[in-house]
Amino acid sequence: MITVLSHNITSPLGTTTAANYETVLSGRTSIRQWHEEKGVPGDFYASLFSSSDYKELSDNGFSRLEQMALSSIRKAIAEANIDVKDSRTLLILTTTKGNVEWLGNEEHPIERTLPSSSAQTIAKELGITATPIVVDNACISGLSAIITACRMLEMGLYDNAIVCGAESQSKFIISGFQSLKAMSPQPCRPFDIERNGLNLGEAAATLILSRKTKPGKEWRIINGCTRNDAFHLSAPSKNGEGARQALTRCTLNANKDDIAFISTHGTATLFNDQMESVAIERAGLNSIPVVGYKGYYGHTMGACGVLETALSMYCIDNNTIPATKGFSEIGVSGKIHVTTENEPTIKKSFIKMLSGFGGCNATILASKGPYDTSNEQYKPVKTKATHHIHITNNLIEVDGNTLQVQTTGKPMLTELYKSHVGNYPKFYKMDLLSRLGFIATELLLSAEDKERFTEANDRAVILVGHHGSLLADINYLQSIKNPNDYFPSPERFVYTLPNIVTGEIAIRNKYHGETGFYLLDERNDEVINNIISTAFIDSKTKSVIGGWIDCTDNDNFEADLNIIERI
Repeated sequence: MITVLSHNITSPLGTTTAANYETVLSGRTSIRQWHEEKGVPGDFYASLFSSSDYKELSDNGFSRLEQMALSSIRKAIAEANIDVKDSRTLLILTTTKGNVEWLGNEEHPIERTLPSSSAQTIAKELGITATPIVVDNACISGLSAIITACRMLEMGLYDNAIVCGAESQSKFIISGFQSLKAMSPQPCRPFDIERNGLNLGEAAATLILSRKTKPGKEWRIINGCTRNDAFHLSAPSKNGEGARQALTRCTLNANKDDIAFISTHGTATLFNDQMESVAIERAGLNSIPVVGYKGYYGHTMGACGVLETALSMYCIDNNTIPATKGFSEIGVSGKIHVTTENEPTIKKSFIKMLSGFGGCNATILASKGPYDTSNEQYKPVKTKATHHIHITNNLIEVDGNTLQVQTTGKPMLTELYKSHVGNYPKFYKMDLLSRLGFIATELLLSAEDKERFTEANDRAVILVGHHGSLLADINYLQSIKNPNDYFPSPERFVYTLPNIVTGEIAIRNKYHGETGFYLLDERNDEVINNIISTAFIDSKTKSVIGGWIDCTDNDNFEADLNIIERI
């Protein structure tokens, strides 16, 4: 278990966790109607910072996302009183689209649009010397980052971890959700019978986690789990299997009588809320009150996991179960109790759950109180790499053997598909990153030569890269670039999330284990191996498909992956 030293929320509702709590308690929302904002045609509802808010944050040449993140992190550091320049202090930034608003803007080099660039910029400004990591795992990014940070601390790789979730909304993101018909034309209503979509939001939130312990009562992350539905790239499974597994694993040895509430994803979309209600009931947790925060903040994407965890901690510190803004009448089939007003509690634990595109689901259990940690000691997991594949734009090696091909670049991947797969036409819809990951995995699994396509929850897919979904971003940008020919493509937008490649692999192979996508400013094999090793802390994980995968352009890419097994 890892200790939470401090936290901060910087949002349109306030720049401290305390201020956010007071505003939420009063029932106020930051969601309002915006007109022709950020270059988006027409009206939409969202929770956005005002121009005056940004002036208060101060820019100094940083992007809006970096301004928010730096403001939040500095406040959390001041409270935690840690030495960020110590090489054993880690920064994990969690965001889905980084500075994508700069894409196509000639004032900024394309590298500055990448999330890894923001992480490096923030680390440099704060004096952090350890290599920063970005978790880019769609909507569960915040919880994925918390889980990864806790595991790295447990492994003794670092003493402290700064986990910051930040998201700045832009025409790129807003148009994408519009293309998916997921945006509500009014303030959202989580779990309500009249819910009809989500509102987007922007915010930054920070948790500082530590191996240090303090006497007396304190917040700890008790457990965390990630599971994949292996069902669909943009829709959750009807029975909520991935979310149910994550909930069940996370609360396996927990005192359920001390859990005050479940902080849900609660996006107010038809399918998400329905799935979560079913998953909660199937996990046997439907007697616990359910809380949704999206009616206050909108969907803050990469920030929501950190923001909603910090706010939940502060609520319990103040003996409060908060109301679910926008909810009136139950509109889901799962037997759950959604809060309609603030309620008192003396319980000291809560569950935070999220789900996202690519089939991913994540859950953490956090609790406040004294603990006996005398029997808790990390035991190193022994692993071995059993199979290896290395693909570049003109070379394919599987377990040291070279495959002969007639083409290079992107056409080479199609050639490999035709000669070695040939029965999965969905391949032609994939972006380059997903095609590369798909082909690399197909060849790797052929070398493994084991039974395939059976339901499995003991294999993880952990991928690390630099450019992420940049090529898909550029492709999608073309569909919204011309205001006179504004036609956002939902199919293109889905692939602008780099973790979609892990979803493609999970769906193809029916993998229900952990999936995750990480970004670094440059390839660092030591950090990559550490990230992959964290997956084995989940005792259910017996093997990982993992390694480096990156696409610079259609003629330059690399996949360097292994199958790694627990010994």
